[in-house]
Amino acid sequence: MSTLPTTALQLRSLVRDSGEIEVSLAEVPLPAPGPDEVLVRVEATPINPSDLGLLFGPADLSTLQVGGSAARPVATARIPERAMAGMAGRLGQSLPVGNEGAGTVVQAGSAPAAQALLGRKVALIGGAMYAQYRSMPAAQCLPLPADATAADGASCFVNPLTALGMVETMKLEGHQALVHTAAASNLGQMLNRICQNDGIGLVNIVRKPEQAALLRAQGAVHVCDQSQPDFLATLTDALAATGATIAFDAIGGGRLAGQILSCMEAAINRNTKEYSRYGSAVHKQVYLYGMLDTSPTEIVRNFGMAWGMGGWLLFPFLQRIGPAAAQKLRERVAAELKTTFASHYTRTVSLAEALSAEAIGVYAKRATGEKFLIDPSRG
Repeated sequence: MSTLPTTALQLRSLVRDSGEIEVSLAEVPLPAPGPDEVLVRVEATPINPSDLGLLFGPADLSTLQVGGSAARPVATARIPERAMAGMAGRLGQSLPVGNEGAGTVVQAGSAPAAQALLGRKVALIGGAMYAQYRSMPAAQCLPLPADATAADGASCFVNPLTALGMVETMKLEGHQALVHTAAASNLGQMLNRICQNDGIGLVNIVRKPEQAALLRAQGAVHVCDQSQPDFLATLTDALAATGATIAFDAIGGGRLAGQILSCMEAAINRNTKEYSRYGSAVHKQVYLYGMLDTSPTEIVRNFGMAWGMGGWLLFPFLQRIGPAAAQKLRERVAAELKTTFASHYTRTVSLAEALSAEAIGVYAKRATGEKFLIDPSRG
């Protein structure tokens, strides 16, 4: 095995008290693994929406400027004054970015569990993944199948476990089918495959005809396109057909979450025999798990009193179900890595290329079908 370097590059995000965010590449000492740890050469790490929140925060990317050199670019953008109060906890801190990724174990601690992973391709989660190397406890690494590449395993935590978590939440809370928005995303396509495999009713909400066509080509039965004039009627029909009374909304802002609750109530009332001024007694739930739309969430309360709206995040959910149940979900992901949980990327870039103005302009839009993969081992 070749000699390892003494330093490595790591992408970092810094908020200055001047109201500017700075994203750059820092040269850091190569992390040395402890007895129970391994050192992974990171070869694939995705840019997820959850990563963008730390990467560029609330910065106004219309003010983006990229300086430095081709090998060491520095991207800066202004943060609106109204958003600076929310940045108080990270002022002056240079923070590493990247939730998950995959690569090859190039060094291992003395513990047998660590030594067993030497030379293996593994997936890992734990932050600071936009880096050439990452040290991680061996117990937190997921060995990939022998025929899997790092790109195959790069996204095997956040999106797969989120999709499985939605299904498990549905079951835990006594619902029989579910609704998902921004449903043509990588995550949405996974959820569609899970529900088909497991015989679960799923209502997919998309924003464009081509996204609806994509999901239908993958076997989705109920696809509702927000751009169509009959969207609300189509949504109500799909809810009546599936009995879905729980939704997971990636959009967050605007009227969609409230519209879903309204259509759920209308679908339920199709079979209601008696009128109640309090609405149906069936509980309807919408969880906001993203904020593709950062505007206020608007609701018109025309869906009775049996409803709830709240936030949903993956890691609190995994804590809720406990280590044993969470491990079963991880094992399913590993077993179906190239089928149910396959991810697709439109572009692979190096760490430096990820900070180009052109690349930032594409992936920061969080557009469905524009998923980027960073390969820190490039260049």
